[in-house]
Amino acid sequence: MGVPPYSFNILRLGYSIVSCTFASTTKRILVGDLKPSHISLQNHLLHRPITSKISADQHNFTVAYLINSCGLSPEDAISSSKWVELQSSQGADSVLALLSNHGLSKTQISKVVRLRPAILVADPEKTLLPKLEFFSSVVVSRQDLARILCFNPHLLARSLENQIIPAYKFLRSLISEENVVAVLKRSSWIFLQNRRKSVVPNIELLRELGMPQSCIALLLAHNTQVLMHKHENFAAAVEEVKAMGFDMKKSTCVMALKALCGESSKFIWNRSREIYKRSWGWSDDDVISAFRKIPGCMILSEKKIMQVMDFLVNKMGWPSRVFAAYPMILCFSLEKRIIPRCSVVKVLLLKGLIDEDFSFSSVLLPPEKHFLERFVTRFINQLPMLSDVYHRKLDVKDV
Repeated sequence: MGVPPYSFNILRLGYSIVSCTFASTTKRILVGDLKPSHISLQNHLLHRPITSKISADQHNFTVAYLINSCGLSPEDAISSSKWVELQSSQGADSVLALLSNHGLSKTQISKVVRLRPAILVADPEKTLLPKLEFFSSVVVSRQDLARILCFNPHLLARSLENQIIPAYKFLRSLISEENVVAVLKRSSWIFLQNRRKSVVPNIELLRELGMPQSCIALLLAHNTQVLMHKHENFAAAVEEVKAMGFDMKKSTCVMALKALCGESSKFIWNRSREIYKRSWGWSDDDVISAFRKIPGCMILSEKKIMQVMDFLVNKMGWPSRVFAAYPMILCFSLEKRIIPRCSVVKVLLLKGLIDEDFSFSSVLLPPEKHFLERFVTRFINQLPMLSDVYHRKLDVKDV
């Protein structure tokens, strides 16, 4: 099959990069005019690449194909060409067509190729199609499948029989099919990991400590990455959670593990503790008490903590430490819940329709229906604009 023409600039770009490198032996996957059925993506990815001297012309053809057919930038094409070498477009064209037929857009295909360039030399019928059909059968829409593969194209490099299906069966034995799909969308790396090294022993530890199956399923379905930590690190986080007084039989323990398991998570926890203490006068006991009640209050962003506390303390005048007893409030939306409700209360105070001895908990904690009945509907005849204040169509100062 003849090599299609491509621009002199692309050739020159490819040659300029490789001219100084091909004097030495380069490791790369080399593909000639082999039929697609003779190529296995599994073998290419899991075994050592072929060592050979690649000509500049072959390299330039690969770079040009990655740019013209796969949509990679020249820089990405040159980088990706270190891992795959094409001598013709036939097999790669079949791979691109297969991905397109399974719902991947040109942009998504480009990302898949950039992340896993060796996919271009896979056998589309024997290696790729069975995996695509399997994932499609697991109640995954074409759009979801495209997003999953775009995020983690390495799924197509693993054995269907030895890795993917066993991982699916393991998950399905513990959580619903709907939640398996959720895991596939959010934490598909579990399909690539050796679950016997981390996930299985971590679950066994939780069972030994009395965590019910419902909490284990909650952790696996919604915080899968926590169970994927090395067992010794996971066990240390479990001990820390227990030392803080969490009951392993309650669901709050799941969020506590999420907040304390892993270096990045622990960094966020420590950062939040310092913000509450340094900026808002909380004690260590306040921090631990709030964490035990609502673990999520310790994994908020610094911006979120500062904005909510600034509004509640500096604009509403409430003591900062009282919110350690009601940490759920810190997790509420400032724009959608806290400000609208407090604006209504400010108007009622200005108009003398309520006394100042009301509690902040009576304003911020009740469900919306109860709040509206007590603070809006009740006074709507006297203040028709109160509804506009609540929906932030009217500012307090304009009432």
